[in-house]
Amino acid sequence: MAVIASTMLPLGTSAPYFNLPDMQGKSVSIDDFTDAGALLVVFMCNHCPFVKHILKNFIKLVKDYQPKGLAVVGISSNDVESFPDDSPQMMTKIAKQMGFTFPYLYDENQEVAKKYHAACAPDFFLFDKERKLVYRGQMDDSRPGNNIPITGADLRAAINAVLTATPVSKQQKPSMGCSIKWKTGNEPDYAK
Repeated sequence: MAVIASTMLPLGTSAPYFNLPDMQGKSVSIDDFTDAGALLVVFMCNHCPFVKHILKNFIKLVKDYQPKGLAVVGISSNDVESFPDDSPQMMTKIAKQMGFTFPYLYDENQEVAKKYHAACAPDFFLFDKERKLVYRGQMDDSRPGNNIPITGADLRAAINAVLTATPVSKQQKPSMGCSIKWKTGNEPDYAK
């Protein structure tokens, strides 16, 4: 299993636009979240051990912050021909099984992943009210097999700062995980 780090998109980047189908086929766009005090976009998938490792804790984090004004969107951009466990049918199953309270969107042509310079799953991008990037990187230091408890400390600190209009620390560590599974010939320059 190859471990890839986030590309660390520059802070202050405007949130790239997306308009993708959710598991019911309904289009969800960035414009659906204009009232939210912060927007968290996470690139994730079903099969990756790094996502599986944090998923229950991530869902709890989301449920903790949604009532405080955080909007969350999960996006899967993996090539489902090579990785059928990441198909929309399996995404629907996982979302229902795990009780997702956020839209889980399918980026079939992988263009949204490219716009965000997403590199791995999970890959977190937190935007403030003006939809400027204030945090990108890891949820916390826990990884499969390293015996560090999953706390969500890094991501929680950033969300707390955004929602209370205080500066987010510039000390940010990249997320680590499985690479985005690019379709053959579709790999962006930053992933080569």
